[in-house]
Order: sequence, then structure tokens, then C-alpha cells
Amino acid sequence: MISRKKKSIDEVVSEGSIFNKETEGLSQGQIVRKRFLQHKAAMIAVFVLSFLVIFVFSSLKLKIGPWTYPGWWKYGVEDLSDLTTGCKDGLVGCPTASLRPKWLGGAGIGLGEHPFGQDNIGRDYFALVMRGAQRSLMVTVIIGFIGGVIGTVVGAVAGFYRGVVDSVLMRITDFIITVPSIIIGSVIGYHFGNLGVAFLAFYLGLFAWTGLSRLVRGEFLTLREREFVDAARVAGASNKRIIFKHILPNAVGIIIVSVTLLMSGAILLETALSFLGFGVVPPDVSLGWLISEYQESFTTRPWLFWYPGIFIVTIALCINFIGDGLRDAFDPRQRRRITRKDRQNARIAKKAGAQL
Repeated sequence: MISRKKKSIDEVVSEGSIFNKETEGLSQGQIVRKRFLQHKAAMIAVFVLSFLVIFVFSSLKLKIGPWTYPGWWKYGVEDLSDLTTGCKDGLVGCPTASLRPKWLGGAGIGLGEHPFGQDNIGRDYFALVMRGAQRSLMVTVIIGFIGGVIGTVVGAVAGFYRGVVDSVLMRITDFIITVPSIIIGSVIGYHFGNLGVAFLAFYLGLFAWTGLSRLVRGEFLTLREREFVDAARVAGASNKRIIFKHILPNAVGIIIVSVTLLMSGAILLETALSFLGFGVVPPDVSLGWLISEYQESFTTRPWLFWYPGIFIVTIALCINFIGDGLRDAFDPRQRRRITRKDRQNARIAKKAGAQL
């Protein structure tokens, strides 16, 4: 029993020495960057999402104020062309992209004229998917930013001041939570969907902060009782400084994870609203609108369903993986898994120190 207890104590000491060795001589920013770069899934997600954003926004013509970027893809969302023939089962408008080389009996690797196919009237579906991905990414960022800011402020104020302030803010939060988000989104989309994607995302963000605020409130209720908060009060720090300079940096892990989950949920919410007809309205398009518009063609022309769905799932997964990596990097209580090699190096260093 004693030897087992001694072994567990030695393991804890070894783990502590491993973490101390990793962070020795590094600033907080360097520690966060190092931990994030060591998270393989997050780094893969960053690479995929970065490539996806550059690929999507560089493909079509983009106008920002007086500056216009022509885009590298030859078709626009409104360009019409003859429907592609020669497809299986007599279908038209099928994808022309080929990934099978000629020596395997394929047509050779290439994109062709319409790599994602064409819709019912001859529009290039690659251009439509790229424009839809642009709008869906815009919705994700706007909702994540607005919901993150409001949720953080409301949760921080409620958790720090408690009492009447906490009761009032949390009752408002509970009232909004009791109403399903799809109903709130449908009402907002019905009244503001025709104003454009930015306005729709803005109004959706005003009601997307409730879950985050409750998590931040719980974290603040715990952190406000810590010793460093008492020390800040004794030093004469104001409540505003204590909230934003002392407590908030220690709650950044849960905030980042919640915001990333909010962003991944935002693209799914926009997809659901557009599918129901309460989201983005023509002539604009989004990934959800494309799925809704061509749902009847799922059995005969499934590629009209596949490509928007692939983009939606990829974006949501990348944001979630990045959130996990940021949580592990920012939150000092999140410890990475100790490998066998780390334990062996710690034991060797311990023996070498004992011999000296």
C-alpha cells in the first residue's frame, strides 16, 4: 500500500516536472501558442478552413467598396449555358470533374467545364456553391462575434455582481432560452431575410448569446472567490478592472469553446432557416438555400445535394476542432496527455539529478 502510494506521488511529480520543463522561460503568449501548435487536430482544421476560405472567396467576382476582384472562375452565379449531355440514365447537367486517370479506364484527371454540374436552368453549380459558402461563412462570423460579445458581457456582469442584477439578467436569459431558436430565427428571417445576409446574421446574433452567458456566469461565480480577486480588491482595483483584467482572462477557455460551438451551430441554424424558406432569399444564395431549392432532385441528381452538404459539414467540423485546440491552449487547467516517452525522459532526468 505504501509503495503504491509512493509510486503515485512519483508520477505526479514526474508530470509536474514535464510541464515545468515545457514552459520554462516562456511567456504566457508563447505557452498558449506552443500548446495550440501541438494540437494536431486543431492545426489540420486551421489549414483546411484557411484553404477553404481563400478558395471560396477568391473564386468569384468580389466587390468591396471601390475595389473589385475579378475571381479566377470563369462563370458567375447568373451565367447560363447549355446543359451538359451524355450523363448516365439520360440525365443532363451532371458534374464534369474526373478524378480517375486514363490508365484506370477513366476520362483523366480534370475539372471539365462544370465540375459540380449545373442546375435545372443551366447555371454553373460550382459558382452557386462558392457564393453560398461565402454567405454561410459570413453568417457564421457575424453571429459568433455578436453572440460572443453579448453573452460574455451579460454572463460576466451577472456572475460578478450577483444579487438583483444576476436575477434580472438570468430571468431574461431563461425567457429567451424557453423559446426554440428555430422559431426565433424563423420570425427574424421572415421580417429581415430580404434585407440581406449581413442584416439577417446581425439580428440572429442578438438572440444567440443565451447559452454562453450562463456558462460565463457560472465561471465568474467560481473565479470571483479566488485569492487573486481578493488581492486585486485590496490593491484598490475597480470592479471593471477586476472583471476585464483579472477574471475574464481566466475564463477565456470556456468562452472560446462556447463561441466556436456557437459559430458551428450558426451555420446549421442558417441552413435550417433557408431550408424552411425563412433564411436567405433570392437572388442571393446560401448553402442551406441550395439544399432547399433542389431537394426534389435528391434521388435523380444527387450532386445538387452533395456539394452544399459537404461544405456545411466541413466548416462545422473545422470550427469545432479549432475550438478544442484553443481551449487546451488557453486554459491552464487543461493538461495534455503524458506519453510514455515523456515519462521515461522524466525518470532519466530524476535519476541523473539524484546521482549528482
